[in-house]
Amino acid sequence: MAVAERIADQALALEVSAVPAAVRTRIEELLIDVVGLCVAARNTDYIKAVVAGVDSGGAATAIGHRATYAAETAAMINGCAAHGEDFDDTFEGGPVHSSAVIMPAVLAACERFGCDGTAAFKGMVAGIETLCRLSMVIPKAIHKSGFHPTGVLGAMAATLAVSVTMGLNRRQTVDALGIAGSMAGGIIEYLAEGAWTKRLHAGWAAKIGIQAARFGQQGFLGPRTVFEGTHGFYYAFARNAEGDYGVLTEGFGKQWYTDVITFKPYATGTMNQPYVDCALRLARKGIKPEDVTDILCETAEGYVHRLWDPLPSKHRPANDYAAKFSAPFNIAVAFVTGGAGLAAFTEDTVRDERILALSSKVRYVVDPNNPYPKAYTGHVRMTLKDGSVVEERQNHIRGGAQEPLTRAEIEDKFRRNALFGGWDEAQLSAFLKSVPGFFDGAVSVTALRK
Repeated sequence: MAVAERIADQALALEVSAVPAAVRTRIEELLIDVVGLCVAARNTDYIKAVVAGVDSGGAATAIGHRATYAAETAAMINGCAAHGEDFDDTFEGGPVHSSAVIMPAVLAACERFGCDGTAAFKGMVAGIETLCRLSMVIPKAIHKSGFHPTGVLGAMAATLAVSVTMGLNRRQTVDALGIAGSMAGGIIEYLAEGAWTKRLHAGWAAKIGIQAARFGQQGFLGPRTVFEGTHGFYYAFARNAEGDYGVLTEGFGKQWYTDVITFKPYATGTMNQPYVDCALRLARKGIKPEDVTDILCETAEGYVHRLWDPLPSKHRPANDYAAKFSAPFNIAVAFVTGGAGLAAFTEDTVRDERILALSSKVRYVVDPNNPYPKAYTGHVRMTLKDGSVVEERQNHIRGGAQEPLTRAEIEDKFRRNALFGGWDEAQLSAFLKSVPGFFDGAVSVTALRK
């Protein structure tokens, strides 16, 4: 069998009753996180641009917006909003952002086609598990080839998720995956100047998921060997078709990657998170930024082209979005302001000379033994004017498997994001109250249209 056939078989055979309670809890928590992020981003310039660039009218909800849209369009808006501030979940083995792609796609499909909570849950589990596994077939290769894994892998996983949710059969699902392979994309040139295109990748992948599934449902033929073929998906995006395809199926339904997905405590790139923690611990020692003469950080080779190079532009990011992909800026803004939430990445902070002065003192050295992508680490070594040296290390990302956030912390993050986006306490409390029963009976998100 082709890889797509094996993936389709296992996803369609997934029994909701066999999914552990811990995974169901995690799906609920991911839903909470996504909704909060969509609300937080709804009034941003980039979401306003997306909304203005599409037609309204349809059956599906864009979270936090009164207008309704076609399912594909609503999925795109919600995916873009959920991923827009780089505050969404991440899978350490990837890295990929799963729920910002899968949940918008499944929710929009449910609204358009009347799928119930059981179908939604099954689709979300199948899609998120598969997206995590797709990222491990040829680790790091997609990023090295200049593509964003969330965008390209997300298109395939979203297609599977929607196919499962809509109840497509095996042949239809395989065709849908084959179709999605020709739709996927997402280059990482946004790194050069802090352009907004990365924000679009999750939403576009969600949109592809719905459209490819609909084409597959109608009998449009896609290549069975879309993943492993000579001219297939991995050959195109990872420059190599020789991967560990066994990881896609081994232990599926028994070994759960969904259960170890990381919830970000900070509104910035995944790899920056441990560096922020190190900087905050150093700041609590009472050191003044002006007393620091040099900052040296050990890093992984895989981080360099995203977080560190070219170093002069990372010292002084072009804008607030570029700042999220600068390790020097993240360290400096956390140290100076005492945080790295939504308020830390603004046009004011990227022009703050006190922050930029500290950022300009940060340099790096590659640690050849760094475990990335199996783990995300942080290290900050500061030399002070008096010649003394202070140092902090972190061998894991907080919010992940080694130090997970509690349900209360995830709900607190949701509250802060929802309030930031303009919801009041009554509205956000009503949503939280609805979550435990969200997948029971009909799926309804109409209350989120404001």
